[in-house]
Amino acid sequence: MHMEPGIVDGTKTVLSYATATACALYAGRLSLAHIRQEGAVSLLLRSVIAATLVFVFFEVFPHVPVGVSEVHLILGSSLFLLLGAAPTAVGLTVGLAVQGLFFEPQDLPQYGMNVTTLLAALFVMQAVAKRVLPANIPYVDLGYSHVLKMSVVFQGGIVAWVAFWTIFGRGFGAETLQGVGSFGLAYMTVVLLEPLIDLAALAGAKALHGLPGLGSTVLVTPRLHRAA
Repeated sequence: MHMEPGIVDGTKTVLSYATATACALYAGRLSLAHIRQEGAVSLLLRSVIAATLVFVFFEVFPHVPVGVSEVHLILGSSLFLLLGAAPTAVGLTVGLAVQGLFFEPQDLPQYGMNVTTLLAALFVMQAVAKRVLPANIPYVDLGYSHVLKMSVVFQGGIVAWVAFWTIFGRGFGAETLQGVGSFGLAYMTVVLLEPLIDLAALAGAKALHGLPGLGSTVLVTPRLHRAA
C-alpha cells in the first residue's frame, strides 16, 4: 500500500499533510479515551507491541509490487481485535515512520499519504465493528464471517485510498486506471488469508488466557475476553 514516489508531487502533497493531521488528531482522541478507561501503561505497552509488529509486517514479511503500489500483509484487523483501536493507530503510525526513517527513506515524502491510508481504513473498521460484531460475545469467540467483515473493510479501505491518491496525482488516464485495478485485485486476495490469521490469533489468545499471568488486560484489549 506504499505510494510510489512521483505519483503525487508538488502542491498536491499538501492534501496528504492535511489528511494525515486529521487522522493523527483522531488517533490522539482515541488515545486519550484509552488512557481514561485503561491507563497510560496499557496504551504504551500495546502501542510498542503494535509498532513492532507493524514494522515486521512492512519490512520483514514479503511484499510484492503490483500496479501502482505494493501488496503487504498488514494484519490490521488482527491488531485491532487483539490490542484495540488506539494502540493499533499508534502502532501503525510509529511502525511506518520507523521503516521510512531507517530502512526506506524514499518513502518519507509519501508518509502523509501512507499513514492516512492506514489510519482512515482502521477508523472505518472500528466504526463497522461497533455495528456488526455481536456485543454479547468476546472477540475470542468470533466466527469466520465476523473477522472476514473486518478484513474486507480494512483492506478495502486501503485499496480505496490508494486509488484516490493515484487518481488525484495522475488523473483518469487508462494506464492509471489499469494500474489501480491491478493493485486492487491483487490486494484483495489478502482478504482470503487475513481472516484465517485472525482466527488463529484469537484461538491462541483464548488458550493463553487461562495461564497464570496471561489474563491481564494490560497487554490486550478487555474486549478480547469479555463481552461489551
